[in-house]
Amino acid sequence: MRGVFLDVDTIDRGDLDLGPLFATLPEWTPYPRTEAAEVNRRVRDAEVVVSNKVPLDRDTLLAAHRLKLVCIAATGTNNIDLETACTRNISVCNATGYATPSVVEHVFAQILILNRQLYAYRDAVARGRWQQTEGFCLLDFPIRELKGLTLGIIGYGELGQAVARMGEAFGMQVLVAERANATPRPGRVPLKSLLAGSHVVSLHCPLTGSTRNLIGAAEIGLMRRDAVLINSARGGIVDEAALLHALQTGRLAGAAVDVLVEEPPRQGNPLLEVSMPNLLVTPHIAWASINARQRLIDEITRNIQAWLAGSTRNLVCP
Repeated sequence: MRGVFLDVDTIDRGDLDLGPLFATLPEWTPYPRTEAAEVNRRVRDAEVVVSNKVPLDRDTLLAAHRLKLVCIAATGTNNIDLETACTRNISVCNATGYATPSVVEHVFAQILILNRQLYAYRDAVARGRWQQTEGFCLLDFPIRELKGLTLGIIGYGELGQAVARMGEAFGMQVLVAERANATPRPGRVPLKSLLAGSHVVSLHCPLTGSTRNLIGAAEIGLMRRDAVLINSARGGIVDEAALLHALQTGRLAGAAVDVLVEEPPRQGNPLLEVSMPNLLVTPHIAWASINARQRLIDEITRNIQAWLAGSTRNLVCP
């Protein structure tokens, strides 16, 4: 029985233990990356395929006559044609929960940097302003404690709930947005109310037709001028041009984004064309601690072991 890992370099940079994964089958072929033209040939003779970002479309799944199991090295399933996989009785498993601590820590690192003005103070020291001040400290930029602030959560799955718990540990008041057009539930507030009442808004919802450009100029216009926006979910949820305009005009105090509409942003992006102490852009790394990446590999390993034993684990198809 043969397995292939189509894009191992998207997870492992030589710092993980892949031994247990590659011990699950008699034969494994790990590929650093796989281009679209190479996919069919590489999966054609495999019973098990592991893929993070390499799409497996209808034609590929129909041509892979020996394929029995697809392990997605992620939670999202959008890169796999699940309908075709189910029709062909190919089991598809994903991985969940592996990145929660990493994402929560990243989100609060961003929140703290913005609310404590760390980039502004770092830049001031680099320009010699502390060295020239008469006092012992520099007080040019207001520092705001998290205790007593309101944290608005949009998307209340595992990540949203974990961020909310951490916010409460900091002494923040938490608001949770109700889904658009949903029946109001206890403990949820309309999106407009959340935006208007939150000092920090953190996004944790998937990118769907209903969430694309969920935060645009109109929504930003509802937010407090001293609010900060955190996006570690998906780039398409926020109108990036509207966000930049709000930051440049003082309509919004700060923003941190770990995701962009196009990744990598080979065609450029308005958020990358400026340098502002109240705008943090990171390259989709909220999930990517060594610990989280190892947990992801371990989850894939357990999914394969369960499948070999005749049981199911994290099954999304059939």
